[in-house]
Amino acid sequence: MILSAEQLFSDDQAVTATARSTNVIDIGVPGTPFGGNQLNGDIGKGAGIPILIQVTEAFNNATSVDIAIETGATDSLGTVVINKTVLLADLVQGYQFPVQVLPNEIDEQFLGVRYTVTGTAPTTGKITAGISMGNQTNVTGA
Repeated sequence: MILSAEQLFSDDQAVTATARSTNVIDIGVPGTPFGGNQLNGDIGKGAGIPILIQVTEAFNNATSVDIAIETGATDSLGTVVINKTVLLADLVQGYQFPVQVLPNEIDEQFLGVRYTVTGTAPTTGKITAGISMGNQTNVTGA
């Protein structure tokens, strides 16, 4: 996988409590060019945009972690585009979130990831997430 620092949501981010990704990407404001029609900022159309969300350190204690790709008019996010619950048994090093490309209808200015921890707060567990050049498919959870 090839990841760009400018398109990285989490870089080995410790997820020991519910949190938003360290970084949020500003994908721009849809607007109207001079003399033209309103542009739609939907970045999910056309060729698939690969996204990688991968556990880089195994989790302990938590029952599960909900991983949500979110958009928003501000960098606080809030609009859930897709959400998956990952059980503790799957939160091992190398596990990849089952969503491999960004879905359609991402049309707000900001894009990020939110991690919601259920159960006892983990003391270990890290995630790397970002837009990638393409994802390796011979790994756990892919």
